[in-house]
Amino acid sequence: MTARTLTLAEKIIARASGREAVRPGEIVTCKVDLAMIHDSGGPRRVKPVLERLGVGVWDPKRVVVVSDHYVPAFDAESAAILKLTREWARDQQIENFYDQQGICHVVLPERGHLRPGMFVVGGDSHSPTGGAFGAYMFGVGATDMAGVLVTGETWIRVPETIRLQWDGALPDGVSAKDMMLKLCATLGMDGGDYQAVEYSGTTIAALAMTERMTLSNMAAELGAQTGLIAGDETTADYIRQAGGDPGAFVGVQGDADAACRVEHRFDAAALDPQVAAPHSPANSGSVLDADKARIDQAYIGACTGAKLNDLQMAARVLKGRKVASGTRLFVAPASTRITAQAAADGTLAALTGAGAILLPSGCGACAGYGAGVLAEGEVCISSTARNFKGRMGAKSSQVYLGSPYTVAASAVMGRIADPRDFLAEGAA
Repeated sequence: MTARTLTLAEKIIARASGREAVRPGEIVTCKVDLAMIHDSGGPRRVKPVLERLGVGVWDPKRVVVVSDHYVPAFDAESAAILKLTREWARDQQIENFYDQQGICHVVLPERGHLRPGMFVVGGDSHSPTGGAFGAYMFGVGATDMAGVLVTGETWIRVPETIRLQWDGALPDGVSAKDMMLKLCATLGMDGGDYQAVEYSGTTIAALAMTERMTLSNMAAELGAQTGLIAGDETTADYIRQAGGDPGAFVGVQGDADAACRVEHRFDAAALDPQVAAPHSPANSGSVLDADKARIDQAYIGACTGAKLNDLQMAARVLKGRKVASGTRLFVAPASTRITAQAAADGTLAALTGAGAILLPSGCGACAGYGAGVLAEGEVCISSTARNFKGRMGAKSSQVYLGSPYTVAASAVMGRIADPRDFLAEGAA
C-alpha cells in the first residue's frame, strides 16, 4: 500500500498523537509539548479548577507563564491578579515565568521555547503566532487549558489545510501587516474556517522571523486554528540566537501532492499599504482609497505591531520629523528586550525625538487595559491586530489599523497618510 501524503499540519499532529498518519476530520488525542498561559486567562482561571481536583501541573518544565495583560498594575484589582499569578507560578514550581518582560507571543519565541514540529497550546486567541516557527500552536479557553495542565494532553479534530501562497518582493513601505490586512479583506474574518492556514511562496521565504510572526499571529483574524510556516534556516538561526535548539524538524514540509481544501495566490509586488476602517480588520483596502480621517492618537504596540523591526519601520518615517500638533503617538515595545535593543540601535531616539510617548511593554491599550485607551468619540490608527468596537476604549471611539509605517506617517500628518511619500522623501 502506498503511504498517504500529508500536509505539514497533518505531519505535526500525527507525531503528537503517536500515529504514522492522520486524516482531516479525525479526532485524535495529542501529547502537548508546551503550554503557555498569561495573567489574564491563566492562573486566576485554572487555579480553582486544579484545587478542586486536588492536582498540580503535569510537568512544570513544559509550562510557560507570562504576565503581560495587567502590567504594570494600574489599580488594586490588577495588582491582585499579578500577585496571584506570581504566587501560583511559585507554588507550581514554574521555572519559565516571565513577569512583566513583554507580550507572551513575543516572549515565548524570544526566549527560545519554540521549534519546528512542536504541538503547543496557548491560553490566548493569538497563540497561532507559534506557527511561524513551524510549530502547531493554537489557542484554547481556560477549561481546556486546565485539562492540558493536569494531563499534558488534549484532543484535536484534524483540520484541512488552506494554502496562502505569496510570491514577489514587497515594495518599500509595505510589510507583513499589509499582507494580512489584504488577506482579511479578501478572505473575510471566517475565511480560515478554524482550519490550518499554511503560508508559502518566495515572499514568505524572504521574510524575517518577526514578519513571519505577524502573518501567523493574524491567522486568528482569518478565523483559522493556526497559521503555519515550514521551518527553514531563517527559523533555525532565530532559534539558535534565542538560545534554543531548532531540533530535527527543520526543513520538514507538507508533501507537495498532499490534499488541501483550497489554495489562494497573491502578488506581493502589487500590494499597496493597507488601512482597515472601523470596526473590522476585514474593512481593509489600499491607503490610496482610505478616507484620510483626522486622528487624535496613533498607537504602535501589541504582539503584531511592536517588535524590533516594527519599531524600526516607524523610526524610518519619523526620523527628523515631528508628530502633528493635536495628535499623540504612543509606542509600547512588545518586550523589555526589544526596548533595550531599540535603545541601543538608536530606534528609540528617533521615535521619542519625533514626540512619541514611550509606554511599558505589555498588551496595554490593544486589549483595553491601562495607558493609551481611547475616550468617547476619539479616532486612532493602530498597529494592533484588531479594531473591534470598544476594544481600545470607549465604544464610540474609532480605530483604524495599519502597519507601523502607516501609523507613523499618519502621526506626522495628523490624519491617515501614505508612508511611501515619507520614505521617498528620505531617499531623495
